[in-house]
Amino acid sequence: MKRTILTIASLALLLASCDKSSTGGAEETAPTHITVEASVGAMTRATTNGNATTFDEGDQLSLYAWTDDQTTVPQTLVVDGVTNTLTNGKWVPAQEMLWQDMVTLHYFLGIYPARTVNDFTADPFTLDDADYEKSDLLYALVLNGRTATQNPVPLVFDHAMAKLYVNMNFRTQWDETPKITACTANAARKCTINYLAKSITPTVEADATVSLTAQSVTANDNFAARYAALMIPQSGFRTVTITIDGRNYTYTHTDDIPLVSGKFTTLNLIVGRNKIEIGEVSINDWTEGETIDGGQAM
Repeated sequence: MKRTILTIASLALLLASCDKSSTGGAEETAPTHITVEASVGAMTRATTNGNATTFDEGDQLSLYAWTDDQTTVPQTLVVDGVTNTLTNGKWVPAQEMLWQDMVTLHYFLGIYPARTVNDFTADPFTLDDADYEKSDLLYALVLNGRTATQNPVPLVFDHAMAKLYVNMNFRTQWDETPKITACTANAARKCTINYLAKSITPTVEADATVSLTAQSVTANDNFAARYAALMIPQSGFRTVTITIDGRNYTYTHTDDIPLVSGKFTTLNLIVGRNKIEIGEVSINDWTEGETIDGGQAM
């Protein structure tokens, strides 16, 4: 009987040991490296075909991660702006990215293109109208808190910038579409970005302008010329200037022309020798929105 008791006790110890070993093994195999999956809104950035956005092989984003408080980024980060490069369909970090531990909630900020951020609530940004991809700033915020068992981290990116299209038709004073040498918007080209609040504060400069770039036009389009640019989201934008044969043609809208993050605004103009008339102003996601009737300007 005594021997039987000892055998059962030994078996109980063995089972407990096996159970502990099994638990320890699970902990050891839980993910310790942070990996990410990225998409843009409902789409899966940087190549823009019309207004669709996708990531390309070789694209790079910066990843930041922290703990303690989702709305306050500490000075010491768990992941401090590590560059991740899209390689063979996966985001590969330039250096090891590790979870702080297996149970602590982590918060994340992803930025495309890869960018060093020193102030998450007031990051200075300058629009480069000559470099579309550099200016098409995207960011993804994960503030619902994730642990190491919830790897990989899904990053759903939003466009920080707005986009402006200016479509033009011309009066019959011109025998054919005239040569446009410039198209500019009188608008701010600098701002600060608060990533945590998802807000942008434009820097007001009286003479600031953004140059729009000529776009291709097909026979099926209902306009003769089209120009486009990324824009700082802002209020107070009303004026576009078109230069033809050394002469400036300026249109000023009676109300603010909306420039909203993640949306594109289309301004349809009819250009004559002595004035510009407005067709309409529309604003759409980057997919539907409002249309604002306009007036005319001399």
